[in-house]
Parts: sequence; structure tokens; C-alpha cells
Amino acid sequence: MSKNPSPFMNRRQLLSMSALTIVLPAWAQAGYPSKPITILVPFPAGGTTDILGRLVGRHLATRLGGAVVVDNKPGAGGAIGSAMVAKAAGDGHTLLMGTIGTHSINQYLYKKLAYDPFKDFAPIALVAMVPNVLVVNASQPIKTVKDLIAAAKAAPGKLTYASAGNGTSIHLCGAMFEQMAQVSMTHVPYRGSAPAIADLLGNQTTCMFDNLPSAMPHIKSGALRAVAVTTAKRSAALPDVPTIAESGVAGYDASSWFGMWAPASMPASLVSRLNEEIRQILAQPDVKQILKDQGAEAAPDSPAQFAAFIQTEAAKWSKVVQTANVQLD
Repeated sequence: MSKNPSPFMNRRQLLSMSALTIVLPAWAQAGYPSKPITILVPFPAGGTTDILGRLVGRHLATRLGGAVVVDNKPGAGGAIGSAMVAKAAGDGHTLLMGTIGTHSINQYLYKKLAYDPFKDFAPIALVAMVPNVLVVNASQPIKTVKDLIAAAKAAPGKLTYASAGNGTSIHLCGAMFEQMAQVSMTHVPYRGSAPAIADLLGNQTTCMFDNLPSAMPHIKSGALRAVAVTTAKRSAALPDVPTIAESGVAGYDASSWFGMWAPASMPASLVSRLNEEIRQILAQPDVKQILKDQGAEAAPDSPAQFAAFIQTEAAKWSKVVQTANVQLD
């Protein structure tokens, strides 16, 4: 039997698949899992959530001794797929690879959400943190956060920041910057990060608070200038780039993050077991390197720590959404 392909080394193959089934060795253990485990990814194939879901699923398959299927159910900012997991049986055979959006932001954006992010799920583990990075076209005179603030205050509403769409974490990073830096800029939403980056490269917008993985190639090429990262500490991928907080906007801290959930009815003993398995996976050197290559960092924690983190993030982003008056149907 040939080895399973790396989700990073064979990206084209992943993009051509709507689901990935990982078949396990014949020595698969008895008991759990008693049937294939489905990790539902509520976003399209090829994105960061999908990559992480396949990475964790591949290793879970080997460790648990059963087949793992990674299935993409995109739509409504992750709400469609998340609702499907919320209604599934809590027997450990249906899991969700969710995000900051699905569990700390969506409930404040959508008037009607088909799931309760707190009551309908059992948090298993925080998997990875991905910094966002404030970038500008390299031809722009803006080199620091102070430069951007000064330019924005000199011409209120004239500077623009691009995003992957209304209500995305990229959009809200910009909204939080406006609020905390006390500046007024104009938000320009796009249908995805790629077209937003394209217009930034064409100098059609002033700046963008993009996910580090998608911005990194353009930073490395010199087309975009990394002004600052959005996290509380500097990114290992860009150690010479300061944080927004240390650049003058005290307390600014924002990142995209990804985790694993189960339906709320799943027994605590099974939640604990899966948490330990994921922690062991994230501790592996090869997994750490794969995450690092993507500009992400492993963030293993306990179910209780993850639950508390979700609540803290939700409180923070609810204020940002309400102040920015962002509402989606």
C-alpha cells in the first residue's frame, strides 16, 4: 500500500478532491472508532481550515485505527457545515474543524444562525493560530503603523483597506484597527483574499490585514511590504516585523485560529481522549514544521482552556462587530 500523500506536497491533488478518505492498516483496533470518522470542514478545499483538517485527520487515522474522511461543506461563512455537525450524533464519528469565524464571530454577524456556538458543541482542542499581517504595496511611502495612522488622520475616509469579504476576520482586523487607532478608513470588501490581494498589488487599495499564509509569497517577492503583524507577539515567520501593539496601538491583538469541535452530546471521556490525541499530533516535529511553513503555530490546550478562549474571543469580537455596525443576512 502506498503512503498517504502530504496535504502540502500534493496541493493540486487535494484541490481536485471534494473529500479525502484515509485508509488505515489492517491492525486497526477494536472499539472506537467503530466506523469511519468524518471531519467536516465548513469551507472550500485548499484553504487553511481544509489543510489543517486533512493534516489532523491523516494523523488521527493512524493513531486511532480507523478510517477518517475529510469532507468540505462550505457556505455562509462556515455556518452551513457547522450546523450539520451541531445536529450530528455525539458518538465521536462526526467532528468539525472550525474557526474564529464559526465560533466567535458569526453569532454577532448573522441575524439568524442555525446553531449555537456554545450550547451545541463540545470544544475538543485549539489546533493552530495564524497571524494576520498588515501589508501595503511596496511602492507606497507607508513603512510603519505610525505612518499609516498619520496618513489616515490627515485624510479621514480617503485611505482604503481591502478584505476577503464583509464580516471576515480580515475585515474585522481592519475595523478593530480603526477603532483602537481612532482613525477612519474605507473598507473595500472582495469575494475572497485572492482578488483583494490582486488589487492591492495593483495599488487600487491602500492596505490589507491579510492572513499570513496568503500574503507571505508577495512579501517574499518584494511586491508587498509587511508593516506589522496583528498578534500580541511577533511571528516566527517574520521575526523582524513588529506587532501593531508595539508600533503604537497598545493592546491590539488579533489572529485567525482553528480548532476541533464535536456535537455537545459527546461524552467527556471521548472529548478528553481526542484532545490528547490531537495534542500528541501537534507535538510531532514534522507537524510543527508543516505548520511553520504555512505561517501557523501549533496551539495545543485542554478542552476547558479552549472553551474559555472561545468565550474570551467572542466577547472581544462582539464589541468590534457592534461598534463597526456589521450585519449580514
